[in-house]
Amino acid sequence: MSATSVLARKWRPKNFAQLAGQEHVVQALTNALTQNRLHHAYLFTGTRGVGKTTIARIFAKSLNCESGITATPCGVCGACTEIDSGRFVDLIELDAASNTQVDNMRELLESALYAPTSGRFKVYIIDEVHMLSKSAFNAMLKTLEEPPSHVKFILATTDPQKIPVTVLSRCLQFNLKQLPPALILTHLQYVLGQENIPFENGALNLVARAAQGSMRDALSLLDQAIAYSSGKVDEGLVRTMLGAIDQGYLFDLLQTLRAGDGPGLLRIADDMAIRSLAFEAALQDLATLLHRIALAQTIPQAIPDDEPERVRLLELAQQFTPEEIQLDYQIVIHGRNEINLAPDEYAGFTMTLLRMLAFAPQNAGANAVQSAPRAAPVAPSVSKLIAAEPAPARQTVHAEQSPASDSGLDWNTLLSQLNLQGMARELAKNSVLASFTEGRVVLNLAPQHKHLQSNKIAQDKLQAALSEYFAKPIRLTVELGEAKDAATPAAVEQQEKQTRQQQAEEAIKHDAFVREAQVHLGAQVIENSIRPV
Repeated sequence: MSATSVLARKWRPKNFAQLAGQEHVVQALTNALTQNRLHHAYLFTGTRGVGKTTIARIFAKSLNCESGITATPCGVCGACTEIDSGRFVDLIELDAASNTQVDNMRELLESALYAPTSGRFKVYIIDEVHMLSKSAFNAMLKTLEEPPSHVKFILATTDPQKIPVTVLSRCLQFNLKQLPPALILTHLQYVLGQENIPFENGALNLVARAAQGSMRDALSLLDQAIAYSSGKVDEGLVRTMLGAIDQGYLFDLLQTLRAGDGPGLLRIADDMAIRSLAFEAALQDLATLLHRIALAQTIPQAIPDDEPERVRLLELAQQFTPEEIQLDYQIVIHGRNEINLAPDEYAGFTMTLLRMLAFAPQNAGANAVQSAPRAAPVAPSVSKLIAAEPAPARQTVHAEQSPASDSGLDWNTLLSQLNLQGMARELAKNSVLASFTEGRVVLNLAPQHKHLQSNKIAQDKLQAALSEYFAKPIRLTVELGEAKDAATPAAVEQQEKQTRQQQAEEAIKHDAFVREAQVHLGAQVIENSIRPV
Protein backbone atom coordinates (compact mmCIF):
# COMPACT_ATOMS: atom_id res chain seq x y z
CA MET A 1 0.00 0.00 0.00
CA SER A 2 1.54 3.29 -1.07
CA ALA A 3 1.94 6.19 1.28
CA THR A 4 -0.78 8.19 -0.49
CA SER A 5 -3.26 5.31 -0.75
CA VAL A 6 -4.78 5.57 2.68
CA LEU A 7 -7.47 3.02 3.50
CA ALA A 8 -10.29 5.58 3.84
CA ARG A 9 -9.73 6.66 0.21
CA LYS A 10 -8.71 3.33 -1.26
CA TRP A 11 -11.80 1.56 0.12
CA ARG A 12 -14.27 4.37 -0.48
CA PRO A 13 -17.35 2.67 -2.03
CA LYS A 14 -17.72 3.16 -5.78
CA ASN A 15 -21.33 1.92 -6.01
CA PHE A 16 -24.34 1.27 -3.79
CA ALA A 17 -23.53 -2.45 -3.46
CA GLN A 18 -20.21 -1.65 -1.75
CA LEU A 19 -21.79 0.59 0.90
CA ALA A 20 -21.78 -0.76 4.45
CA GLY A 21 -25.02 0.19 6.17
CA GLN A 22 -27.50 2.99 5.24
CA GLU A 23 -29.80 0.45 3.54
CA HIS A 24 -32.83 2.71 4.00
CA VAL A 25 -31.20 5.49 1.96
CA VAL A 26 -29.80 3.14 -0.69
CA GLN A 27 -33.19 1.49 -1.17
CA ALA A 28 -34.99 4.81 -1.64
CA LEU A 29 -32.42 6.14 -4.12
CA THR A 30 -32.33 2.83 -6.01
CA ASN A 31 -36.11 2.86 -6.44
CA ALA A 32 -36.05 6.49 -7.58
CA LEU A 33 -33.38 5.76 -10.19
CA THR A 34 -35.02 2.55 -11.41
CA GLN A 35 -38.42 4.20 -11.79
CA ASN A 36 -36.91 7.48 -13.08
CA ARG A 37 -38.76 9.42 -10.36
CA LEU A 38 -36.05 11.98 -9.65
CA HIS A 39 -36.32 14.98 -7.38
CA HIS A 40 -34.34 18.15 -8.06
CA ALA A 41 -32.85 18.53 -4.55
CA TYR A 42 -31.71 16.04 -1.91
CA LEU A 43 -30.51 16.62 1.66
CA PHE A 44 -28.29 14.05 3.42
CA THR A 45 -27.88 14.53 7.17
CA GLY A 46 -25.78 12.61 9.68
CA THR A 47 -22.61 12.72 11.75
CA ARG A 48 -19.13 12.71 10.23
CA GLY A 49 -17.92 9.72 8.25
CA VAL A 50 -21.27 7.94 7.76
CA GLY A 51 -21.29 8.27 3.96
CA LYS A 52 -23.03 11.53 3.01
CA THR A 53 -20.64 12.72 0.27
CA THR A 54 -19.87 9.13 -0.79
CA ILE A 55 -23.56 8.45 -1.49
CA ALA A 56 -23.81 11.83 -3.23
CA ARG A 57 -20.97 10.92 -5.62
CA ILE A 58 -22.41 7.49 -6.34
CA PHE A 59 -25.77 9.15 -7.05
CA ALA A 60 -24.03 11.58 -9.43
CA LYS A 61 -22.52 8.60 -11.27
CA SER A 62 -25.94 6.94 -11.46
CA LEU A 63 -27.37 10.08 -13.06
CA ASN A 64 -24.56 10.57 -15.59
CA CYS A 65 -23.39 7.03 -16.43
CA GLU A 66 -23.09 6.65 -20.21
CA SER A 67 -25.15 3.44 -20.02
CA GLY A 68 -28.15 5.53 -18.90
CA ILE A 69 -29.81 6.56 -15.64
CA THR A 70 -29.25 3.51 -13.45
CA ALA A 71 -28.87 2.38 -9.85
CA THR A 72 -25.84 0.30 -10.93
CA PRO A 73 -23.41 2.61 -12.77
CA CYS A 74 -20.87 0.75 -14.90
CA GLY A 75 -17.83 2.33 -13.26
CA VAL A 76 -15.77 2.11 -16.45
CA CYS A 77 -17.24 4.73 -18.80
CA GLY A 78 -15.78 8.22 -19.10
CA ALA A 79 -18.33 9.83 -16.77
CA CYS A 80 -17.90 7.20 -14.02
CA THR A 81 -14.11 7.23 -14.07
CA GLU A 82 -13.94 11.03 -14.15
CA ILE A 83 -16.34 11.31 -11.18
CA ASP A 84 -14.26 8.76 -9.25
CA SER A 85 -11.09 10.76 -9.93
CA GLY A 86 -12.73 14.13 -9.21
CA ARG A 87 -12.32 15.45 -12.77
CA PHE A 88 -15.93 15.41 -14.05
CA VAL A 89 -16.69 18.91 -15.28
CA ASP A 90 -20.45 18.67 -14.59
CA LEU A 91 -20.00 17.59 -10.96
CA ILE A 92 -19.40 20.71 -8.88
CA GLU A 93 -18.50 20.18 -5.21
CA LEU A 94 -18.66 23.17 -2.89
CA ASP A 95 -17.49 23.29 0.72
CA ALA A 96 -19.96 25.68 2.33
CA ALA A 97 -17.67 26.09 5.35
CA SER A 98 -15.18 28.03 3.22
CA ASN A 99 -17.69 29.55 0.76
CA THR A 100 -20.29 31.06 3.05
CA GLN A 101 -20.91 34.38 1.29
CA VAL A 102 -23.79 35.27 -1.01
CA ASP A 103 -21.40 36.14 -3.86
CA ASN A 104 -20.15 32.53 -4.00
CA MET A 105 -23.71 31.25 -4.13
CA ARG A 106 -24.77 33.71 -6.86
CA GLU A 107 -21.81 32.68 -9.00
CA LEU A 108 -22.71 29.02 -8.56
CA LEU A 109 -26.39 29.59 -9.39
CA GLU A 110 -25.54 31.61 -12.50
CA SER A 111 -23.46 28.71 -13.83
CA ALA A 112 -26.41 26.38 -13.19
CA LEU A 113 -28.36 28.10 -15.98
CA TYR A 114 -26.02 26.69 -18.62
CA ALA A 115 -26.48 23.18 -19.99
CA PRO A 116 -24.09 20.38 -18.95
CA THR A 117 -20.84 20.23 -20.86
CA SER A 118 -20.50 16.46 -21.21
CA GLY A 119 -22.94 14.81 -18.80
CA ARG A 120 -26.66 14.27 -18.63
CA PHE A 121 -27.10 16.39 -15.51
CA LYS A 122 -25.19 19.14 -13.78
CA VAL A 123 -24.85 17.94 -10.17
CA TYR A 124 -24.03 20.34 -7.35
CA ILE A 125 -22.84 18.79 -4.08
CA ILE A 126 -22.77 21.38 -1.29
CA ASP A 127 -21.11 19.98 1.84
CA GLU A 128 -21.78 21.38 5.34
CA VAL A 129 -24.57 23.45 3.82
CA HIS A 130 -25.65 24.72 7.25
CA MET A 131 -22.56 26.98 7.24
CA LEU A 132 -23.98 29.22 4.49
CA SER A 133 -24.99 32.73 5.48
CA LYS A 134 -28.64 33.79 5.63
CA SER A 135 -28.29 35.85 2.44
CA ALA A 136 -26.69 32.86 0.66
CA PHE A 137 -29.63 30.66 1.65
CA ASN A 138 -32.04 33.32 0.37
CA ALA A 139 -30.19 33.36 -2.94
CA MET A 140 -30.66 29.58 -3.23
CA LEU A 141 -34.40 29.53 -2.66
CA LYS A 142 -35.65 30.46 -6.13
CA THR A 143 -33.29 28.05 -7.89
CA LEU A 144 -34.11 25.26 -5.42
CA GLU A 145 -37.82 25.76 -6.00
CA GLU A 146 -37.72 25.88 -9.82
CA PRO A 147 -34.31 24.66 -11.01
CA PRO A 148 -33.49 23.96 -14.66
CA SER A 149 -34.33 20.39 -15.66
CA HIS A 150 -30.65 19.56 -16.15
CA VAL A 151 -29.63 20.49 -12.56
CA LYS A 152 -29.63 18.33 -9.41
CA PHE A 153 -28.69 19.66 -5.98
CA ILE A 154 -27.32 17.36 -3.27
CA LEU A 155 -26.88 19.06 0.09
CA ALA A 156 -25.02 17.46 3.01
CA THR A 157 -24.87 18.58 6.63
CA THR A 158 -24.00 17.44 10.12
CA ASP A 159 -26.37 20.01 11.66
CA PRO A 160 -29.76 20.15 9.90
CA GLN A 161 -31.23 22.29 12.71
CA LYS A 162 -29.35 25.31 11.32
CA ILE A 163 -30.86 25.02 7.84
CA PRO A 164 -33.86 27.34 7.22
CA VAL A 165 -37.22 25.61 7.00
CA THR A 166 -37.77 27.21 3.60
CA VAL A 167 -34.78 25.27 2.27
CA LEU A 168 -35.69 22.02 4.04
CA SER A 169 -39.17 22.07 2.52
CA ARG A 170 -37.70 22.06 -1.00
CA CYS A 171 -35.52 18.97 -0.49
CA LEU A 172 -36.02 15.25 -0.10
CA GLN A 173 -34.40 14.50 3.25
CA PHE A 174 -32.44 11.36 4.21
CA ASN A 175 -31.00 10.85 7.68
CA LEU A 176 -27.89 8.67 7.64
CA LYS A 177 -27.40 6.69 10.84
CA GLN A 178 -24.25 6.03 12.81
CA LEU A 179 -22.91 2.59 11.94
CA PRO A 180 -23.06 -0.07 14.69
CA PRO A 181 -19.69 -1.43 15.89
CA ALA A 182 -20.54 -4.94 14.66
CA LEU A 183 -20.99 -3.66 11.09
CA ILE A 184 -17.76 -1.64 11.25
CA LEU A 185 -15.91 -4.70 12.62
CA THR A 186 -17.10 -6.88 9.73
CA HIS A 187 -16.00 -4.30 7.17
CA LEU A 188 -12.57 -3.87 8.80
CA GLN A 189 -12.08 -7.66 8.72
CA TYR A 190 -12.90 -7.66 5.01
CA VAL A 191 -10.53 -4.77 4.26
CA LEU A 192 -7.60 -6.35 6.11
CA GLY A 193 -8.32 -9.68 4.44
CA GLN A 194 -8.08 -8.02 1.04
CA GLU A 195 -4.91 -6.17 2.10
CA ASN A 196 -3.34 -9.42 3.40
CA ILE A 197 -2.56 -7.80 6.74
CA PRO A 198 -2.72 -10.09 9.82
CA PHE A 199 -4.90 -8.89 12.68
CA GLU A 200 -6.46 -9.83 16.00
CA ASN A 201 -10.23 -9.53 16.35
CA GLY A 202 -9.82 -7.90 19.76
CA ALA A 203 -7.82 -5.08 18.14
CA LEU A 204 -10.51 -4.50 15.49
CA ASN A 205 -13.16 -4.48 18.21
CA LEU A 206 -11.31 -1.62 19.90
CA VAL A 207 -11.02 0.32 16.63
CA ALA A 208 -14.71 -0.24 15.80
CA ARG A 209 -15.82 1.08 19.20
CA ALA A 210 -13.41 4.04 19.10
CA ALA A 211 -14.78 5.10 15.69
CA GLN A 212 -18.13 5.95 17.32
CA GLY A 213 -20.26 5.07 14.31
CA SER A 214 -17.99 6.59 11.64
CA MET A 215 -16.59 4.25 8.98
CA ARG A 216 -14.14 6.91 7.80
CA ASP A 217 -12.80 7.35 11.34
CA ALA A 218 -12.54 3.56 11.68
CA LEU A 219 -10.45 3.26 8.51
CA SER A 220 -8.25 6.19 9.56
CA LEU A 221 -7.67 4.59 12.97
CA LEU A 222 -6.95 1.29 11.21
CA ASP A 223 -4.29 3.01 9.11
CA GLN A 224 -2.75 4.37 12.30
CA ALA A 225 -2.93 0.95 13.96
CA ILE A 226 -1.15 -0.72 11.02
CA ALA A 227 1.67 1.81 11.23
CA TYR A 228 1.82 1.59 15.05
CA SER A 229 1.85 -2.22 14.99
CA SER A 230 4.50 -2.46 12.25
CA GLY A 231 2.21 -4.21 9.77
CA LYS A 232 0.24 -6.44 12.14
CA VAL A 233 -2.83 -5.15 13.95
CA ASP A 234 -2.10 -6.37 17.47
CA GLU A 235 -4.64 -5.93 20.29
CA GLY A 236 -2.13 -4.95 22.95
CA LEU A 237 -0.48 -2.31 20.78
CA VAL A 238 -3.84 -0.93 19.64
CA ARG A 239 -4.90 -0.60 23.27
CA THR A 240 -1.77 1.43 23.93
CA MET A 241 -2.35 3.54 20.82
CA LEU A 242 -5.95 4.34 21.81
CA GLY A 243 -5.17 4.70 25.51
CA ALA A 244 -7.79 2.03 26.17
CA ILE A 245 -7.88 0.12 29.42
CA ASP A 246 -7.23 -3.62 29.49
CA GLN A 247 -10.58 -5.38 29.82
CA GLY A 248 -9.12 -7.52 32.58
CA TYR A 249 -9.01 -4.47 34.85
CA LEU A 250 -12.70 -3.85 34.22
CA PHE A 251 -13.70 -7.38 35.16
CA ASP A 252 -11.56 -7.18 38.29
CA LEU A 253 -13.10 -3.83 39.12
CA LEU A 254 -16.65 -5.19 38.93
CA GLN A 255 -15.71 -8.26 40.96
CA THR A 256 -14.22 -5.96 43.62
CA LEU A 257 -17.35 -3.81 43.54
CA ARG A 258 -19.50 -6.92 44.00
CA ALA A 259 -17.42 -7.85 47.04
CA GLY A 260 -17.98 -4.38 48.52
CA ASP A 261 -14.22 -3.89 48.77
CA GLY A 262 -13.70 -0.10 48.78
CA PRO A 263 -9.92 -0.23 49.41
CA GLY A 264 -9.64 -2.75 46.58
CA LEU A 265 -11.35 -0.34 44.17
CA LEU A 266 -8.87 2.38 45.09
CA ARG A 267 -5.94 -0.01 44.59
CA ILE A 268 -7.15 -0.72 41.05
CA ALA A 269 -7.50 3.03 40.37
CA ASP A 270 -4.00 3.66 41.75
CA ASP A 271 -2.56 0.90 39.56
CA MET A 272 -4.25 2.47 36.53
CA ALA A 273 -2.72 5.85 37.43
CA ILE A 274 0.76 4.26 37.68
CA ARG A 275 0.29 2.77 34.19
CA SER A 276 -0.91 6.16 32.86
CA LEU A 277 -4.20 4.72 31.62
CA ALA A 278 -6.82 7.26 30.51
CA PHE A 279 -9.59 7.41 33.11
CA GLU A 280 -12.17 8.91 30.74
CA ALA A 281 -11.54 6.09 28.27
CA ALA A 282 -11.81 3.64 31.19
CA LEU A 283 -15.29 4.93 32.02
CA GLN A 284 -16.30 4.60 28.38
CA ASP A 285 -15.06 1.00 28.29
CA LEU A 286 -16.74 0.28 31.63
CA ALA A 287 -20.07 1.52 30.25
CA THR A 288 -19.56 -0.75 27.23
CA LEU A 289 -18.85 -3.72 29.50
CA LEU A 290 -21.98 -3.01 31.59
CA HIS A 291 -24.02 -2.91 28.39
CA ARG A 292 -22.61 -6.31 27.36
CA ILE A 293 -23.48 -7.70 30.80
CA ALA A 294 -27.03 -6.36 30.46
CA LEU A 295 -27.18 -8.03 27.05
CA ALA A 296 -25.95 -11.30 28.58
CA GLN A 297 -28.68 -11.05 31.22
CA THR A 298 -31.52 -10.50 28.77
CA ILE A 299 -30.34 -12.46 25.71
CA PRO A 300 -27.43 -14.77 26.61
CA GLN A 301 -27.27 -16.17 23.06
CA ALA A 302 -26.41 -12.67 21.80
CA ILE A 303 -22.90 -13.18 23.25
CA PRO A 304 -20.98 -15.09 20.53
CA ASP A 305 -19.50 -18.46 21.43
CA ASP A 306 -16.10 -17.25 20.22
CA GLU A 307 -16.19 -14.17 22.47
CA PRO A 308 -12.88 -14.35 24.42
CA GLU A 309 -14.46 -13.11 27.67
CA ARG A 310 -17.78 -14.95 27.27
CA VAL A 311 -17.37 -17.02 30.45
CA ARG A 312 -16.53 -13.99 32.62
CA LEU A 313 -19.38 -12.00 31.07
CA LEU A 314 -21.92 -14.70 31.90
CA GLU A 315 -20.50 -15.05 35.43
CA LEU A 316 -20.95 -11.33 36.11
CA ALA A 317 -24.42 -11.48 34.57
CA GLN A 318 -25.32 -14.07 37.22
CA GLN A 319 -23.72 -12.16 40.11
CA PHE A 320 -25.46 -8.81 39.50
CA THR A 321 -29.19 -8.19 39.24
CA PRO A 322 -30.47 -6.38 36.11
CA GLU A 323 -31.43 -3.42 38.33
CA GLU A 324 -27.85 -3.14 39.68
CA ILE A 325 -26.40 -3.20 36.16
CA GLN A 326 -28.84 -0.54 34.98
CA LEU A 327 -28.01 1.68 37.96
CA ASP A 328 -24.25 1.22 37.58
CA TYR A 329 -24.53 2.01 33.87
CA GLN A 330 -26.27 5.31 34.64
CA ILE A 331 -23.66 6.17 37.29
CA VAL A 332 -20.79 5.48 34.88
CA ILE A 333 -22.40 7.50 32.06
CA HIS A 334 -22.91 10.47 34.38
CA GLY A 335 -19.40 10.06 35.77
CA ARG A 336 -17.95 10.25 32.27
CA ASN A 337 -19.99 13.37 31.47
CA GLU A 338 -18.82 15.05 34.69
CA ILE A 339 -15.17 14.00 34.63
CA ASN A 340 -14.07 17.34 33.12
CA LEU A 341 -15.71 19.12 36.07
CA ALA A 342 -13.75 17.09 38.64
CA PRO A 343 -10.53 18.42 40.23
CA ASP A 344 -8.66 15.89 38.07
CA GLU A 345 -9.44 12.71 36.13
CA TYR A 346 -8.35 10.46 39.00
CA ALA A 347 -10.77 12.18 41.38
CA GLY A 348 -13.60 11.97 38.85
CA PHE A 349 -12.95 8.28 38.21
CA THR A 350 -12.68 7.28 41.87
CA MET A 351 -15.76 9.34 42.76
CA THR A 352 -17.69 7.35 40.19
CA LEU A 353 -16.48 4.10 41.78
CA LEU A 354 -17.48 5.37 45.24
CA ARG A 355 -20.94 6.22 43.93
CA MET A 356 -21.34 2.71 42.57
CA LEU A 357 -20.21 1.36 45.94
CA ALA A 358 -22.53 3.67 47.89
CA PHE A 359 -25.59 2.49 45.93
CA ALA A 360 -24.64 -1.19 45.99
CA PRO A 361 -26.87 -3.54 48.06
CA GLN A 362 -25.79 -3.71 51.71
CA ASN A 363 -25.32 -7.49 51.54
CA ALA A 364 -22.92 -7.30 48.59
CA GLY A 365 -19.91 -8.08 50.74
CA ALA A 366 -18.40 -8.00 54.19
CA ASN A 367 -16.61 -4.69 53.63
CA ALA A 368 -19.51 -2.84 52.02
CA VAL A 369 -20.71 -1.00 55.12
CA GLN A 370 -17.20 -0.20 56.30
CA SER A 371 -15.97 1.18 52.98
CA ALA A 372 -19.09 2.95 51.75
CA PRO A 373 -19.11 6.72 52.34
CA ARG A 374 -21.46 7.90 55.06
CA ALA A 375 -24.56 9.70 53.81
CA ALA A 376 -25.43 13.21 54.94
CA PRO A 377 -27.89 13.31 57.88
CA VAL A 378 -31.59 13.54 57.02
CA ALA A 379 -34.80 13.51 59.03
CA PRO A 380 -34.44 10.30 61.08
CA SER A 381 -37.95 8.98 60.73
CA VAL A 382 -38.06 9.50 56.96
CA SER A 383 -34.66 7.85 56.39
CA LYS A 384 -35.63 4.84 58.50
CA LEU A 385 -38.88 4.40 56.62
CA ILE A 386 -37.17 4.62 53.24
CA ALA A 387 -34.41 2.20 54.33
CA ALA A 388 -37.02 -0.25 55.63
CA GLU A 389 -38.91 -0.34 52.31
CA PRO A 390 -36.46 -0.42 49.37
CA ALA A 391 -39.09 -0.13 46.58
CA PRO A 392 -39.92 -3.79 45.82
CA ALA A 393 -42.29 -2.91 42.97
CA ARG A 394 -40.09 -3.82 40.01
CA GLN A 395 -39.09 -7.19 41.44
CA THR A 396 -42.74 -8.02 42.16
CA VAL A 397 -43.85 -7.27 38.63
CA HIS A 398 -40.92 -9.15 37.12
CA ALA A 399 -42.04 -12.24 38.93
CA GLU A 400 -45.35 -12.03 37.06
CA GLN A 401 -43.97 -11.40 33.61
CA SER A 402 -42.09 -14.40 32.33
CA PRO A 403 -41.85 -13.82 28.59
CA ALA A 404 -43.74 -16.12 26.29
CA SER A 405 -40.68 -17.11 24.29
CA ASP A 406 -37.87 -19.48 25.15
CA SER A 407 -35.26 -16.77 24.60
CA GLY A 408 -35.09 -15.57 28.20
CA LEU A 409 -35.63 -12.02 26.91
CA ASP A 410 -37.07 -9.62 29.47
CA TRP A 411 -39.08 -7.08 27.47
CA ASN A 412 -39.06 -4.52 30.31
CA THR A 413 -35.27 -4.62 30.61
CA LEU A 414 -34.78 -4.49 26.85
CA LEU A 415 -37.15 -1.53 26.46
CA SER A 416 -35.14 0.48 28.99
CA GLN A 417 -32.09 0.12 26.71
CA LEU A 418 -33.78 1.15 23.45
CA ASN A 419 -33.68 4.81 22.48
CA LEU A 420 -37.38 5.16 21.63
CA GLN A 421 -39.50 8.28 21.57
CA GLY A 422 -43.10 9.26 20.82
CA MET A 423 -45.55 6.72 19.42
CA ALA A 424 -42.88 4.03 18.95
CA ARG A 425 -42.21 4.11 22.70
CA GLU A 426 -45.95 4.02 23.46
CA LEU A 427 -46.32 0.97 21.22
CA ALA A 428 -43.49 -0.84 23.01
CA LYS A 429 -44.67 0.19 26.51
CA ASN A 430 -48.19 -1.14 25.95
CA SER A 431 -47.09 -4.49 24.53
CA VAL A 432 -45.69 -7.70 25.94
CA LEU A 433 -43.31 -10.12 24.26
CA ALA A 434 -45.08 -13.10 22.74
CA SER A 435 -42.03 -14.68 21.10
CA PHE A 436 -38.51 -13.97 19.90
CA THR A 437 -37.11 -16.60 17.55
CA GLU A 438 -34.89 -16.56 14.47
CA GLY A 439 -34.73 -12.80 14.15
CA ARG A 440 -38.50 -12.33 14.54
CA VAL A 441 -40.11 -10.48 17.43
CA VAL A 442 -43.84 -10.93 18.02
CA LEU A 443 -45.57 -8.53 20.43
CA ASN A 444 -49.03 -8.75 21.98
CA LEU A 445 -50.55 -5.27 22.09
CA ALA A 446 -53.15 -4.50 24.75
CA PRO A 447 -56.55 -4.26 22.94
CA GLN A 448 -57.33 -0.84 24.44
CA HIS A 449 -54.38 0.50 22.47
CA LYS A 450 -55.31 -1.11 19.14
CA HIS A 451 -54.91 2.26 17.37
CA LEU A 452 -51.14 1.78 17.72
CA GLN A 453 -51.27 -1.41 15.64
CA SER A 454 -52.13 0.59 12.52
CA ASN A 455 -49.34 3.13 13.11
CA LYS A 456 -46.78 1.90 10.58
CA ILE A 457 -44.30 4.68 11.37
CA ALA A 458 -44.22 3.65 15.05
CA GLN A 459 -43.74 -0.02 14.11
CA ASP A 460 -40.96 0.83 11.65
CA LYS A 461 -39.12 2.90 14.27
CA LEU A 462 -39.44 0.11 16.87
CA GLN A 463 -38.25 -2.48 14.35
CA ALA A 464 -35.28 -0.27 13.40
CA ALA A 465 -34.37 0.21 17.07
CA LEU A 466 -34.46 -3.57 17.66
CA SER A 467 -32.35 -4.21 14.54
CA GLU A 468 -29.78 -1.63 15.65
CA TYR A 469 -29.67 -3.06 19.20
CA PHE A 470 -29.10 -6.66 18.05
CA ALA A 471 -26.87 -5.55 15.11
CA LYS A 472 -28.87 -7.70 12.70
CA PRO A 473 -32.21 -7.41 10.84
CA ILE A 474 -35.22 -8.00 13.09
CA ARG A 475 -38.76 -8.61 11.76
CA LEU A 476 -41.45 -7.16 14.01
CA THR A 477 -45.05 -8.38 14.18
CA VAL A 478 -47.64 -6.69 16.42
CA GLU A 479 -50.78 -8.66 17.31
CA LEU A 480 -53.70 -7.71 19.52
CA GLY A 481 -54.07 -9.75 22.69
CA GLU A 482 -53.49 -9.90 26.43
CA ALA A 483 -50.76 -12.06 27.95
CA LYS A 484 -52.02 -13.93 31.03
CA ASP A 485 -48.69 -14.16 32.83
CA ALA A 486 -47.14 -10.88 31.76
CA ALA A 487 -47.47 -7.18 32.51
CA THR A 488 -46.77 -4.47 29.96
CA PRO A 489 -43.98 -2.00 30.71
CA ALA A 490 -46.68 0.68 30.99
CA ALA A 491 -48.42 -1.37 33.71
CA VAL A 492 -45.10 -1.92 35.49
CA GLU A 493 -44.36 1.80 35.35
CA GLN A 494 -47.81 2.66 36.71
CA GLN A 495 -47.48 0.16 39.55
CA GLU A 496 -44.06 1.52 40.48
CA LYS A 497 -45.38 5.08 40.37
CA GLN A 498 -48.24 4.18 42.70
CA THR A 499 -45.90 2.38 45.07
CA ARG A 500 -43.48 5.32 45.22
CA GLN A 501 -46.38 7.71 45.79
CA GLN A 502 -47.69 5.59 48.68
CA GLN A 503 -44.22 5.42 50.20
CA ALA A 504 -43.83 9.19 49.93
CA GLU A 505 -47.22 9.79 51.58
CA GLU A 506 -46.40 7.35 54.37
CA ALA A 507 -43.00 8.96 54.89
CA ILE A 508 -44.58 12.41 55.29
CA LYS A 509 -47.35 11.04 57.48
CA HIS A 510 -44.93 9.44 59.95
CA ASP A 511 -42.23 12.11 59.86
CA ALA A 512 -41.59 13.52 63.36
CA PHE A 513 -40.91 17.06 62.16
CA VAL A 514 -44.16 17.15 60.16
CA ARG A 515 -46.17 15.83 63.12
CA GLU A 516 -44.67 18.40 65.47
CA ALA A 517 -45.47 21.17 63.00
CA GLN A 518 -49.07 19.98 62.87
CA VAL A 519 -49.41 19.87 66.65
CA HIS A 520 -47.59 23.09 67.61
CA LEU A 521 -48.01 25.28 64.52
CA GLY A 522 -51.34 24.09 63.18
CA ALA A 523 -49.69 23.07 59.90
CA GLN A 524 -51.66 21.08 57.34
CA VAL A 525 -50.36 18.57 54.81
CA ILE A 526 -51.65 19.20 51.27
CA GLU A 527 -51.84 15.59 50.17
CA ASN A 528 -52.09 16.23 46.45
CA SER A 529 -48.81 18.17 46.59
CA ILE A 530 -46.78 15.18 47.81
CA ARG A 531 -44.43 13.81 45.16
CA PRO A 532 -41.86 11.02 45.50
CA VAL A 533 -38.23 12.11 45.21
